[in-house]
Amino acid sequence: QVQLVESGRGLAQPGGSLRLSCAASGFAVSKHFMHWVRQSPGKGLEWVSSINTDGGTTWYADSVKGRFTISRDNDKSTLYLQMNSLKPEDTALYDCVCFVRGAAEWGQGTQVTVSS
Repeated sequence: QVQLVESGRGLAQPGGSLRLSCAASGFAVSKHFMHWVRQSPGKGLEWVSSINTDGGTTWYADSVKGRFTISRDNDKSTLYLQMNSLKPEDTALYDCVCFVRGAAEWGQGTQVTVSS
C-alpha cells in the first residue's frame, strides 16, 4: 500500500523558513520522480517543485524559484521541501505527490501559514 506522510506544518512570519518532509513507503521510492504541490482557497491547485530519481535534477515554479529547495534522501525514502524567505502568498496546504503504476498518489497534506 502506497503511503505518503507529510510533516513540518507550521506558522511562520514573512521572511521566515520552514522545512517540510514527506515519508514514502509501499513502492520503490528511489525509482520515482516526486513532486510538491499546494492548494489554497484563492489560487486552487498549484505545482511547486519536482525532483528526479537521484535528486540531481530539480524544477521549480517561478513563484518559488530561488526561495524553495526540493531534495530527497532515498536511503530514508523521504522527500523534503526547504522553504525560505516565506511570503503570505505561500500560505497553503502542501502535498507531496508521486505517480505510481499510473496513478497519482497523494499524502494527507500539511498546512503552512505565513503571517505576521
